[in-house]
Amino acid sequence: MVLDKIKRAFSGSDVGEEFDNEYLELDLGREEQDNKVFVKLFQLKDYDNVNDILNALREGYTIAIIDIKVLRQKDSIELKRAISKVKKTIDALEGSIAGFGENMVIATPSFAKIHKEVPKPKEEKSNKFESY
Repeated sequence: MVLDKIKRAFSGSDVGEEFDNEYLELDLGREEQDNKVFVKLFQLKDYDNVNDILNALREGYTIAIIDIKVLRQKDSIELKRAISKVKKTIDALEGSIAGFGENMVIATPSFAKIHKEVPKPKEEKSNKFESY
């Protein structure tokens, strides 16, 4: 059937009648479902757990919230290595990374940015007479 339509198209017979009523319908809604953003909580218990975090971030649709409390109490040198590795990956992905409190780190891919507020320096009220 399809082969016959192709033959008719090249021969020029009844081309208009065959293809006017047919169209191809694309389901674009399926792509939107695949692009959901995931917020995942990870516990960094040792350095080997970093690979799970990095793989999730490389997928591109994961915001990672990392609990570093266990590794921080266990070995601070491994914690620095792990956070450094996450930071390098985030920089390569053009994402953002920030710490919240002493035990939480959040890492996002490029589509999400973390607003980091820089504390304003406190202005000291000076007395005009003290400066002389």
